Amino acid sequence: MIKKILVTGANGYIGKHVVTALLNNGVDVIACDVHTTHIDPRATIVNEDIFNAGKDVYQKLNAPDVCIHLAWKQGFFHHVDSHMLTLSGHYHFIRQLLDGGLKQLLVMGSMHEIGYYEGAVDENTPCNPRNLYGVAKDTLRKSVLMMAKDTDVVTQWVRAFYVYGDDVRNQSIFTKLILAEQNGEKTFPFNTGKNKFDFIHVVKLAEQIAAVATQNKIGGIINCCTGVPQTLGNKVEEFIKENNFSIRLEYGAFADRLYDSPGIWGDNNKINQILQNQGSCL
Repeated sequence: MIKKILVTGANGYIGKHVVTALLNNGVDVIACDVHTTHIDPRATIVNEDIFNAGKDVYQKLNAPDVCIHLAWKQGFFHHVDSHMLTLSGHYHFIRQLLDGGLKQLLVMGSMHEIGYYEGAVDENTPCNPRNLYGVAKDTLRKSVLMMAKDTDVVTQWVRAFYVYGDDVRNQSIFTKLILAEQNGEKTFPFNTGKNKFDFIHVVKLAEQIAAVATQNKIGGIINCCTGVPQTLGNKVEEFIKENNFSIRLEYGAFADRLYDSPGIWGDNNKINQILQNQGSCL
């Protein structure tokens, strides 16, 4: 019976929603971050720099049964050096949790581990990341799976795709659209809009992450996704219509990013199995 779940990066864009999703399911949540302004007050809130918490960090963080490791600096910026410079900090933190006695570990991954790929991504899809964010996540994934290989720790690597929602707190195209509309811009410079992605609302993503963490039968790489590809152009046009914006897209103003796939989405078989076992489904 799961008693306590630790969430690192609990004040972050995804973390705050994961904390709330867990609490809504009656879970005892330990919410950890260096800033705590957006964390659901029902959680046990711990203000801690996990990279400098010391070897007794597992006990310091109330000896959780499960850790959902979401903490990551500058995750919206894919080419900054911090991804590689802090990689060892993630490794040491996880190592200390496992040495302390943690029995279940969920770590947040990213579609950017995959790199340039067209089609549905499953747990066997090869990774060839094309930016520092993807390289760092890919390296951490390999390290975590290696660390846990000869232990009885349940290891879950959750891979998200194109996350949107709560858009004033992220750095996505939807955030930029909101700002442009507020500034009275008539048009918004855009690429071709033809790339297809697996869009998932951050609240739905949080619910899926919570579902993964509150079971220990299905582990390994798990895509948290819809499994349904949609063109960026259609999704953005839908967003503009839903919000009654007057701004219009200027297609072709920017070239498509070279490291973006023409179409990439998640295979949702594992997450659907988890949700079905818990009485819900996509």
